[in-house]
Amino acid sequence: MSEHGVAHVIFGLDPLWVAVSILLLVYAVVMLEKFNRAVLSVLGAGIMILSGVLTQEQAIAGVDFNTIGLLTGMMVIVAISQKTGVFQYVAIWSAKRVRGHPVGVLFMLASVTAMFSAFLDNVTTVLLIAPVTLLITDALGVRPYPYLFAEILASNIGGTATLIGDPPNIMIGSQAHLSFYDFLVHLTPIVPPIFLLLMGLIWWMFRADLTASAERRRLIMEFNEREAIKDPVLLKKSLSVLALVIVGFTVAHQLHLEPATIAMTGAGLLLLLQTWGQSLEDKDHAFEGIMSEVEWTTIFFFVGLFIIVTGVEHTGAIAWLAKRTLELTGGDFNATLAAILWVSAIASALIDNIPFVATMIPLIDNMADTFGGASAIQPLWWALALGACLGGNGSLIGASANLIVAGFAQRAGHPIAFMTFLRHAFVLMLLSIAIAHLYLYFRYLG
Repeated sequence: MSEHGVAHVIFGLDPLWVAVSILLLVYAVVMLEKFNRAVLSVLGAGIMILSGVLTQEQAIAGVDFNTIGLLTGMMVIVAISQKTGVFQYVAIWSAKRVRGHPVGVLFMLASVTAMFSAFLDNVTTVLLIAPVTLLITDALGVRPYPYLFAEILASNIGGTATLIGDPPNIMIGSQAHLSFYDFLVHLTPIVPPIFLLLMGLIWWMFRADLTASAERRRLIMEFNEREAIKDPVLLKKSLSVLALVIVGFTVAHQLHLEPATIAMTGAGLLLLLQTWGQSLEDKDHAFEGIMSEVEWTTIFFFVGLFIIVTGVEHTGAIAWLAKRTLELTGGDFNATLAAILWVSAIASALIDNIPFVATMIPLIDNMADTFGGASAIQPLWWALALGACLGGNGSLIGASANLIVAGFAQRAGHPIAFMTFLRHAFVLMLLSIAIAHLYLYFRYLG
């Protein structure tokens, strides 16, 4: 692999095996869930440099700062917006719109989760919706599991729809130079059919649990959603900035701007508006509070992961894997697309989809010359996005949002068993992937 210009590796070891070993070891220990994943990622990145696989300059160049900036900016915006109580307001308002009917409540809460997850981080969305769900199901006297189960699936389905809905999409969009508008055109159309079908099947699976007395339903109607709004002034500022950011995403490509620029500018503007008129001491205190709510674990996990994958790519291992994949599919584009979609889905149900997608991105990029260039392989990016995002519904460890909801359920005395969730979710995940496969075939291959 000398043509890739790998630096001299410690002890004269083969750089390819050193890089691949570091990658696999980090993946394996992350899956054990015994250590903080950001620590493991950054440590693996450091070893990649110290071992001689990468120089410091090559490592820094391998970090996708567009992804980092977009994630950080949106996390700041969400951290400020959640202080207004708008998420809880919408959840309670939705439950009251269907007059507390259990089936209607399930559909409305799932719909709210999906819509918020399309434009905000889905982990944050379930963090805010799950506690309200437990409150509403307790008032209705119904088992919360069907509602939480529906919200888990809805968060991952909704996150599939847009560039900013799920971290894998952010990574794919940045690396493949795909815009917010591209995701709206190519992925959003298939999301509503998948959502509606799965919600219908969830109703059928749990229909015996979705009943409540008229007295219980009246309790829901007594909730006052206005009490959830804690800061009306900040709410107006947050919604205004969020609207500007979404508009900015849609026109960023025409203005030759990256999404990170839009997100970071929006975050800075909202930070300014939040503390307008306060003393410098209060501004500093508010800023520190918001920064403490940013998911720095995720940010540093990404930074380390980008460096690790860059090391593996630099040795030529990913180019080799891409070549072998094409050999297995006979160089057939249809077979390659199907393999990416289904392998991504199964893998994302079993391991964290972020490191998997980080590895797959350069692999697909290496296929561009074979299939006729960057524009020709665009359907492969959509296959990866659909597989990784929807595949997260396959098991309780398939996505971070799944574990967040399970944690709330555990603390509320309604634990979600791993095998119970797997039995219900895996089949629905496979069905959603089958629909996605048909969509990709008829839209791009038929």
